[in-house]
Amino acid sequence: MGLNSNRVDDFFSHNGNTSVTTVKVSTEITMPAPEAATMEIHTVCLPPEKTTFQKLKHRISDIFFPDDPLYGFKNQTWCKKLVLGIKSLFPICQWGLEYNLSLFRSDIIAGLTIASLAIPQGISYAKLANLPPIVGLYSSFVPPLIYSVLGSSRHLAVGPVSIASLVMGTMLSGSVSPTNEPILYLQLAFTATFFAGVFHASLGLLRLGFIIDFLSKATLLGFMAGAAVIVSLQQLKGLFGIVHFTNKMQLIPVLTSVFEHKNEWSWQTIVMGFGFLFFMLTARHVSMRNPKLFWVSAAAPLTSVILSTILVFCLKSKAHGISYIGHLQKGLNPPSLNMLYFNGQHLALAIKTGIVTGMLSLTEGIAVGRTFASLKNYQVDGNKEMMAIGLMNMAGSCTSCFVTTGSFSRSAVNYNAGAQTAVSNIVLAAAVLVTLLFLMPLFYYTPNVILAAIIITAVIGLIDYQGAYKLWKVDKLDFLACISSFFGVLFISVPLGLGIAVGVSVFKILLHVTRPNTVVLGNIPRTQIYQNLHRYKEASRVPSFLILAIESPIYFANSTYLQERMLRCIREEEERINENHESILKSVIIDMTAVTAIDTSGIDLLCELRKILEKRSLQLVLVNPVGSVMEKLHQSNALESFGTSSVYLTVCEAVGDISASWKPQP
Repeated sequence: MGLNSNRVDDFFSHNGNTSVTTVKVSTEITMPAPEAATMEIHTVCLPPEKTTFQKLKHRISDIFFPDDPLYGFKNQTWCKKLVLGIKSLFPICQWGLEYNLSLFRSDIIAGLTIASLAIPQGISYAKLANLPPIVGLYSSFVPPLIYSVLGSSRHLAVGPVSIASLVMGTMLSGSVSPTNEPILYLQLAFTATFFAGVFHASLGLLRLGFIIDFLSKATLLGFMAGAAVIVSLQQLKGLFGIVHFTNKMQLIPVLTSVFEHKNEWSWQTIVMGFGFLFFMLTARHVSMRNPKLFWVSAAAPLTSVILSTILVFCLKSKAHGISYIGHLQKGLNPPSLNMLYFNGQHLALAIKTGIVTGMLSLTEGIAVGRTFASLKNYQVDGNKEMMAIGLMNMAGSCTSCFVTTGSFSRSAVNYNAGAQTAVSNIVLAAAVLVTLLFLMPLFYYTPNVILAAIIITAVIGLIDYQGAYKLWKVDKLDFLACISSFFGVLFISVPLGLGIAVGVSVFKILLHVTRPNTVVLGNIPRTQIYQNLHRYKEASRVPSFLILAIESPIYFANSTYLQERMLRCIREEEERINENHESILKSVIIDMTAVTAIDTSGIDLLCELRKILEKRSLQLVLVNPVGSVMEKLHQSNALESFGTSSVYLTVCEAVGDISASWKPQP
């Protein structure tokens, strides 16, 4: 055989000993013809022997510490380890030592810019959660300060967000009326914020962040779009000046309530509301068309608040139909530790609300942080982010704040304004502090309709049409998950819509696990390559062989399906052979390269399949089982029934060796 060879070092170990075998690999081969020259057959070996404790330690390390967080501490002195530990716990110590005036100049501009957006948004989102507007400003003061010390993102702007505010307001108001029982409602909001923080910090401390991965991007896209529609429709109350409005959050009751109370519509409110809504949407469109004009969109909400407040103040004697905020208390965040609700009939509601809002806010915060980190080529530690967001919400619950996280709109403004570090959050907090201490009386005549317009402008950006269309083109199952969560939010409820989103995601996982791909392989002429016959048209079947590849672990959940699927493939292959009068089927080869794990049910499947095929005079051959699979096959004594000649390293070697054994000996 003519060889165009390269030296390849294959490391095999047997009985704990490691040996090196050098083989010549041919790139020109006429296999699988039986007449081909004899090729070297390699033994599929067992992995290095490990104790159960070593295996468990390695597995746990892979699950909880895939990034090896202690790597930087290796071979360091105790003093150096202490410094590294402090920097790890407090990321501000990493960049704070190198901070300079040039960075501060950029951060102060960014901080003041996001403050102009955060102040009106904070008031608006508090009303969205059925909380006093002042709580929204409190939530834009303490949490940003804590995040600036503990957070690892340079561009994440912290504060209340629309989705978490909506979900909190929906879940709490379903059981407790914010108007009839305002103190109890406020207690539950602070308590839910506390449990959201505990949930965040626990995930970070125990490194269980993979739990939020059950909220796939597809389901979140549909959920946020549905929530954005519901939020926008709820603001029709403010845009039309309706006094009596439904507390329900479904599409039909909201629209019904709008038209049932037409007698309450105020033309002054409608004109003002839609006028400023058009102004803010136009500013948003300008910023999207030209990113350099980001400040136009950022300044639009505060500009609207100022102009509308002046307008209402000047026309207060004539514009009786326009409602306004009224008195807002001045001063710093009052303590609310004594308001946390740890016993009583509503404790379960507070915990449930905290976990749901916590999951949503954490997902948004980490996703936003990683998005902007990738644009500037630095890393955001997910577990540190969970700890930072968790601790700031726990502290916030004790200082009259509700659930906060990284906001996409404010973070985008922060990024475009040139923020360099988390100091922009400190500047934001300072601007809010000045507002709380000195500027609160100025918001007395701020009309509620402007808050509704600000909310609509903010949440419209959550409706991602292009993302949904991309899902349709790329993955129909992801699109189904997106649509299911979207309509679940619109027609059932926001919490159940989220539950549907998670349920569809879990169903997708189960579908992939329980119904894995099984493909038939063929040989690409003049190569040793075997690929999917349906994918590669040039691939051809090997006479007398059926080569199957399983593309998933073999578990109890899919073992029965795989057995039925493989037997069906064998039956169809035999029918095809009979129809075309080809060589009879003699051997079935299972390529196990993609079988990353196997359990006892999977082992039983292989043994049972071997017995079934043996009765039909068919040989079953396994190819390239990975280390853990090979080890379990060996420990279960399943390999004894297969025999040493039934396990090969490659499909090419299996075909060549078996074909040679069929050739009549001289």
